[in-house]
Amino acid sequence: MAMVNVTIDGIAVQVEAGTTVLEAAHKAHIHIPTLCHLKDINAIGACRMCVVDVGGRALAAACVMPVSDGMVVKTNTPNVRAARKAVLELILSNHERKCLSCVRSQSCELQKLAQELGADETTYEGENIEYPIDNFGPSVVRDPNKCILCRRCIAACRNVQGIGAIGAINRGFKTMISPAFEKKLSETDCVNCGQCIAVCPVGALREKDDTDRVWEAISDPDKFVVVQPAPAVRVALGEEFGLPMGTRVTGKMSQALKRLGFDKVFDTDFGADLTIMEEATELINRIKNDGPLPMFTSCSPGWIKYVEHHFPELIPNLSTCKSPMQMEGAIIKSYYAQQAGIDPRNIVVVGVMPCTAKKFEIARPEMEVNGLRSVDISLTTRELARMIKDARIDFAKLPDEEVFDELVSESTGAAAIFGVTGGVMEAALRTAADVLENRSVENVEYQPVRGIEGIKEATFTLAGKELKVAIASSTAAAKKLIKRIKEGDNSYAFIEVMACPGGCVNGGGQPFVNAETRMDVDPRVVRASGLYAEDEAKTIRKSHENPDIKKLYAEYLGEPNGHLAHELLHTHYTNRQG
Repeated sequence: MAMVNVTIDGIAVQVEAGTTVLEAAHKAHIHIPTLCHLKDINAIGACRMCVVDVGGRALAAACVMPVSDGMVVKTNTPNVRAARKAVLELILSNHERKCLSCVRSQSCELQKLAQELGADETTYEGENIEYPIDNFGPSVVRDPNKCILCRRCIAACRNVQGIGAIGAINRGFKTMISPAFEKKLSETDCVNCGQCIAVCPVGALREKDDTDRVWEAISDPDKFVVVQPAPAVRVALGEEFGLPMGTRVTGKMSQALKRLGFDKVFDTDFGADLTIMEEATELINRIKNDGPLPMFTSCSPGWIKYVEHHFPELIPNLSTCKSPMQMEGAIIKSYYAQQAGIDPRNIVVVGVMPCTAKKFEIARPEMEVNGLRSVDISLTTRELARMIKDARIDFAKLPDEEVFDELVSESTGAAAIFGVTGGVMEAALRTAADVLENRSVENVEYQPVRGIEGIKEATFTLAGKELKVAIASSTAAAKKLIKRIKEGDNSYAFIEVMACPGGCVNGGGQPFVNAETRMDVDPRVVRASGLYAEDEAKTIRKSHENPDIKKLYAEYLGEPNGHLAHELLHTHYTNRQG
C-alpha cells in the first residue's frame, strides 16, 4: 500500500493513501470533533462538526476528505473554531434541550461538545416542530425532538443489520428519521436489537425504562422478587462506574443486586448450561433421525424475530429451545417454587440483559408456564446501572466475592461464553463431542469458531463423522449465510446466529461507547476477552458436568428433550411475513 506524507497542525504524519484526514489526525493524537461519524458504520460528512482547513477556499469535512501527499491541514484556526461553534449552535437551535431529565445526560456526545466549544444554545432561537414520541413498542423508544439527523441509526439498521426499518423522510427543515410513511417502529420489521440506540449520540433513541416496575415489585411485601443477570452483563456493567472496558465484575454485580433488595440472586449462566443440554440433545436427535438441518440456534430474540419476518420458511430449522433467560424463568416458577414452597403467582422474575430485544421476548404469548409469564421484567445493563446509582451504591468499592443463591446458580465456563459470537456454538460442541465420542474430550476450546468476523465456518470430526458448522454475527451476516444455503449449500449441520455484531457483549442494552473511544477500542473484542477469561477461570467448563444441572434432571426434568423439558423449556415461532 502506497504511503503519503501530510502535515497536521505542524506535525508530520505518514499514512496509507486513502486514509481520511480524521484518521490521520487521530494517528497524530490530534482530536477533531465529530457527531455523525462512527468508525466502520457511518462516514457521510453530514454534521460538518469535523471541518478543517486544507488550504482551499472552503473548509473540508475531515471524516470524508482523503489525504494527499504533501497536504497541510490546520484543525484549530479561528475560522475552523468559529465554523464548528456555529454548526453546533444551529444543531442546538433545533434540539429539545431538556438535558437534566434526558437519559443521556453526561453520556451525550452533543452535550460534551457544547461544553468543550462553549456553544450558546440560545444563539439561534426560533420555532421548532414538536413531534410525538414513538413509545408504542416494548423495547425501543424513538424521540424525534432530540434527533440531530446524524443518520448513525440509519447506517446501523441498514448497513450493519441489513434491515432498514428507519430512514430519512421529508425534506429541508421538516426532515426527520422515521419508519416509512411515519409508521411506528412496532408496525415495521424492526427486530428490537437496539443497535440504533447503541450508536445514537444523543437521547433520540433509548430503551423503554422498566426500573420503576422493578422498584415497585421489590417494595411489595407480597412479592418474591428474583433477579438473573446474563453472561455479557458482567463484562460491561463496570464501565458505567469508571472501570476499564471488559473488566469482569461478576462478584460486584451479585453484591449490588443483593443490596438493591432482591429476594434471590440467581445467574442466567445456569440457564445457559440448561440451554446447551437441550440444544445439543436436539441437534444430536436431528442428525440421527434425519430432522430439519441445518439447525439454527434460538437464543437471540432479535434473530428469531428476523426469521419470522423475512425467512418464515426456515422456522422448522430453528431450535425449539427457549433462550437461557426464559428457561431459567420457567425453572424458577416451577422447580424452584416447588422446592422453596412459594406460590409461583407471587414470584416476580427480573432478567438483566445486554439486550433490548429481550423486552419484546418476555411479552411473546409463547413464553408462559402454567399461565404465568416465565420472566416478568427485563432490564438492560444500562437500566441496572441506573438502579445502582439511584440506590447510592458505591459499585467500584463492592467486594469481588460472588453471592449468587443456591439451587439455580451453579454454572460452567461454557455458559460464560454464551455472550460472545461463536460462544453458543463452542459450548454446544463441548457437550456434543463428549456425547458422540462417549468419553470426556480433553480439548474444550474450539478456536475456529472464535473471532468477530461476520461469518465463520468450521468442520469438526466427532465420532468419526464430519460436522460442518457456521456462525453469523449480525442479521445482515445471517442474510448472506441464508442466501448461500438457498443457493444450494446444504452442508451445514448447525448454525449459530446472534442478531448483534459480536454477540451479546455488543448488545443494544450495553453501556454506550462514544465515537472517539471507538476509534481506538472495539468493544466486541475487549468485552469478549473478559468472558473468555471467565470461562478459563471456571473449574467446570462443560455444561453437562454442572452438578446443579445434573440434579435438576435427576430430581425433576427426567432427561433432556423429555416430556417435561419440552413443556417448560421449548417453544414455537410465528410467521410474521405479510
